Amino acid sequence: MPITPLHPVRRLTQQEFAELSFEVMGCAFEIHNEFGRFFDEKIYKRELASRFPRVDIEFPISISHRTFSTTYYLDALVADGGAFEFKAVAALAPAHQGQLYNYLLMLDLAHGKLVNVRPESVQHEFVNALALPEERRIFEVCKDRWDPSIPRADMILDSVISVLRDWGTGLAVNLYESALTHFLGGEEVVFHNVAVQGSRLSLGYQPMRLAAPGVAFKVTALEADFGCFEEHTRRLLAHTDLRAILWVNIGLREVTFVTVE
Repeated sequence: MPITPLHPVRRLTQQEFAELSFEVMGCAFEIHNEFGRFFDEKIYKRELASRFPRVDIEFPISISHRTFSTTYYLDALVADGGAFEFKAVAALAPAHQGQLYNYLLMLDLAHGKLVNVRPESVQHEFVNALALPEERRIFEVCKDRWDPSIPRADMILDSVISVLRDWGTGLAVNLYESALTHFLGGEEVVFHNVAVQGSRLSLGYQPMRLAAPGVAFKVTALEADFGCFEEHTRRLLAHTDLRAILWVNIGLREVTFVTVE
C-alpha cells in the first residue's frame, strides 16, 4: 500500500464530523480554561487523550513509492475518523490549513479541524478535503514545453507521473520534491550552493536542488499565475550559471512540465 495509516480509518460525513467536533471542542475549551494558553501544544492534546475516549495522538501515516518512504504524524485522530491538528501560535495561517489538508487527503478523510491554543480564546477552523483518491489519480499531462534533451529530464517526468499514479495529486509540494530528491540520489547529491551574479559583482550563493550539473528543478502546485512564476524563474536563471530549470506544476487536474531556459 502506498499510504498506510497505523490502523484503518473511517470517512465521516459532514454531520458526523460536526457532532464529533462539537464534543471534542467542548473538552478542548475546558482544558484551555484550566491550563491557560502558555503550554506547548503537546500538553493540550495529551490531556485531551486522557479525558476523551478513543483518541490516538501522534497518529502515524506512512507513505512510500518504490524505494522512497516517509512518515507523517497527525496530532489527534478521534474515534477512527476525526482529524484534529493542534497549534500554539499567534494566529492560524494558510500553512497550517495546508498541513491538515495534506493529512486529510492521505487518510481519505473529508473533514478535519485546526485547534490553536495560544490565543486568549481557543481559535478553531474546519478544513475540508472532498477530493477522493481515485479522482486525484486522474489528471492530464501537459509536456509541450518540456525539453527531453536536458539531462535527467526524462527521469523526472517518468518519476513524477509514477508517483502521482500511486499517491494522486493534491498532496504537499515538499512531499513530491522529497521523493524526487531521493530518486535523484538524495540530499547530499541534489542540494548545491549556486553562485548568484549581480550587475557588478558576485553576490553569494543560493541553495538549490539540482537534477544534473547546471540543471535545477522545482515543483509547484499553482492553480493560477503561471506566467508570473515563470517570469521570476527566468530572472533567477539570468543571475546564475544554470543552464535550465525543470519546472513541474502539479495541479489537481493537470500536471504541467516546463523547461525554463
